[in-house]
Amino acid sequence: MKRISIIDCGSGNIKSVYNAVNKAVGPSKNKITVVADKKNIEDSTHIILPGVGSFKTCYDGLEKTEILGFLEKKVLENCTPFLGICVGMQLLATRSYEKGVHVGLNWIPGEVREILNTKENLKIPHMGWNKLKFLKKNSFIESLGKKENLNESISAYFIHSYKMVLDNNSNLGASTEYGQKITAMIQKDNIIGTQFHPEKSHNFGLNFLSTFIEMN
Repeated sequence: MKRISIIDCGSGNIKSVYNAVNKAVGPSKNKITVVADKKNIEDSTHIILPGVGSFKTCYDGLEKTEILGFLEKKVLENCTPFLGICVGMQLLATRSYEKGVHVGLNWIPGEVREILNTKENLKIPHMGWNKLKFLKKNSFIESLGKKENLNESISAYFIHSYKMVLDNNSNLGASTEYGQKITAMIQKDNIIGTQFHPEKSHNFGLNFLSTFIEMN
């Protein structure tokens, strides 16, 4: 049985993520729990961190749960599969330059910077559907490719004003174009992050979530 923990740090669209995960796993004996403390995350087989709003607000909310140290042990030492969504992905970076300079988890080194208005009609925040380009070949993307034809046009839903710039592009799983190259998905071993919202990305998003939950 998979025990999926969705971390509530006070600034994520928890209900939407919960409903999408529930739909993605289908009628099964998997257990999905919204957690906000260490006690309820100890036996997790999979961890999801949604985040909306500002980087600092999400990081501060995560600190208030007092599970950061334990979370690092679960994810970095025990290699529990982890998925960060939107700002939850950005928190994986080394630092963010959103309204100041703020330290991140540094699990996947990089920086979070403002999306540049490179074209006259480019609207910020970047909001809506954009095509994905998958750049990395690994077991996760191969498994996802059995459910989705990743060589065809695959779109996902975005809403953000800041982007992640990776130190090492070997951790880049997918990108999108919005007047510039935007990091859409990152992965390093058992750690995955998406700038797009799987829970809002219809069938593709459900297939993405189910593939994550199938990770060992």
